[in-house]
Order: sequence, then structure tokens, then C-alpha cells
Amino acid sequence: MSGENIIVVERFIIVSLLVVSVVVVAARRLRLPYTVGLVLIGLAVTLFSPLQIQISPQIILALLVPPLVFEAAFHIRIDDLRRDFWLILLLAVPGVILTTLLVGWLVAEGTGLAIQITLVFGALVSATDPVAVVALFRRLGAPRRLQVLLEGESLFNDGTAIVMFSLMVSIASAGTFSWTSGVTQFITIAGGGLIVGILLGMLISQFISRIDEPLVETTLTVVLAFGSYLIAESLGVSGVLAVVAAGIVNGNAGPRGMSPTTRVVVFNFWETAAFLANSFIFLLIGLTIHLQTLFANWQAIGWAILAVLLARAVSIYGLSIFGREIPTTWKHILYWGGLRGAIALALALSLPETGNLFSVARANRSKP
Repeated sequence: MSGENIIVVERFIIVSLLVVSVVVVAARRLRLPYTVGLVLIGLAVTLFSPLQIQISPQIILALLVPPLVFEAAFHIRIDDLRRDFWLILLLAVPGVILTTLLVGWLVAEGTGLAIQITLVFGALVSATDPVAVVALFRRLGAPRRLQVLLEGESLFNDGTAIVMFSLMVSIASAGTFSWTSGVTQFITIAGGGLIVGILLGMLISQFISRIDEPLVETTLTVVLAFGSYLIAESLGVSGVLAVVAAGIVNGNAGPRGMSPTTRVVVFNFWETAAFLANSFIFLLIGLTIHLQTLFANWQAIGWAILAVLLARAVSIYGLSIFGREIPTTWKHILYWGGLRGAIALALALSLPETGNLFSVARANRSKP
């Protein structure tokens, strides 16, 4: 990267940080989620001064997602997770698969697109990202169990959704699918990511317990968050699930070996890192959306929204009957708290604009 490009990137980051600061203050005074304000600001910028922003999905997945996932996983206690672990697992694995299939079928029926393409879309939007909801929960003092249910589902379904997305893209591109190889690949990628995260989380936690340097210990958690993702991806397994496992292990074992000062430094650092990553993601969502394209495809978009809402209802209200006395009001909150964010954006940006994948969709849509 040339020096001129570095200056351009630096200017963009500084202006973005300033915009984020102003929007957050204004949103809190108006009692609105600041993420909504960031998307609206991004849309306004593209409307009056269109920008050509080329964003690599690797930037989002490798740079912005790990802080969000690690920070959320770091705060989850094993004891809290154990109580509803099987329900969270149901929502994160069968729930994602059910959402992918149901959304794919409904969108195919409503838009006329090839089922192979709509299944890719179903996998793309199956991961939830309720960062704004969780922040609101913490501010309002919502029940801890409800927070764990929402965060736990989001953390584990991120990795599941990415694996499903890869499988659906392969099906759409090749036109063939083997259930045996698909299931084997799913288990290998997901399970491998969890194993990598657990091992690295235990290793770093042991190292942290033997030193008393707040800045070094904070640095080691950074190495763990980003390193677990990179190592897992280099091994061909799920980097996101590796970060989830590493965060949970380190969040439960690491603080035991930390001094009170170190805990404050670590917690404040990751809260700030997650806030910045989340802010950039939602601002980028607004900056990369073209309003003319949205208006031109409003019918298909409306049908897709309806499909996602229906699939979410089937997943939450259907699978939650296996939970331990989940109040009906909590089910409503889980339903509406299933927002989409960073993972869906990264996966959408990774789709090819041309090639075999979309030629299938165009050919099918042109049929009477």
C-alpha cells in the first residue's frame, strides 16, 4: 500500500470515528439505538455523495468480527451457559439449518429465483447479531439468563451459518451435493474450530496466571482473539467458532489469575474494541447500500423480509419448547432480538458478482 493510500485510509478512519461519536451522543439523547443512526448516516452520504467503497470480506471477518465475538464470549460464565446449553445448541445448529431451508424455499416460491440461489441467501441471513440488543439489556439490567440465551445463540450460530453458507455456495456452483460429505465437512469444520479455540484459550489463560502485568495480559487476550481466528482458518476449520471457544475459556479461567487492576484494564479495552468494531460495521452497511437498487427490487426485498421473520418465528417458538420453563415474554424478546449484522454483511460481500453461481439464477428467472 502506497503512502497516499495510507493517508486516505487514515482520513476515512478519523472522519468515521468523529461521525460515530456524534451519532452515539445524538442517538442516546433521542433514545434510539446508535447503530440505526449510523446506518441512516451512511445511507444519507451515499444518497447525496455516492462513494465507491471496495471492502474485502476478509477485512470484516478477520479484523472486525473477532473483537465482537471475543468480547461477548469473554463475559459469558460457564455456569450460566450450562443451564440452557442444549437449547442454545438447538437454536444455533438445527435452528440455523431450519432457517436456511425455510427462507430458501419461501424466497424461491415468492421471487422465482432458483432454489440453489435462495438457499445461499437463507444461509447468509441465518446468523443473528444482537449486539445492540445486548447493550440495551446491560443498560436496563435485563435478567442474566435472558442475556445468555440471546448471546449464546448468536455466538454459536455465527460459526454454523458460515459453514452452511460455504456448503450452499458449493451446491449452487457445482449443482450437486452429497449428504455424507456435507455432514462430515460440517462436523469437521465446526468441531475443529471449537477444539482450536479451547486449546489456545487454555494455553493463554495459563500464561496469564503466571504474570502480573496489566498491559501484557491485555495484549495476550488480543493475541488470543485474533490468533485463534487466523490459526483456525489456516487449518481449514471455523475461525469464528475458534474465537467463541477461546473467549469463553479465557473469560472463565483467565480472570482468576488477574489482579483487580488487570481485570479493569482488560474489560475496558474489549468493551471499547467491540464498540468500535460494531460502529464501523453498521456505518459500512449504510455506505455500501445503493438506494436505487433497493427501490428497484422492493418486492423481492419485502418477500425476503417476510421469509426471514417467518423462519425466525418457527425456530424460536418451535425449538424453545425444549427449554426449561422459558417465559412466553422471553420468547417474544428472543424472536425480535434476532437481528442480522456483521456476519451477514461479510458473507454478502464475499459473493461473486458474476460466474456460474448467478448465471443459474438469471437463467431460472428468465423462464416464463
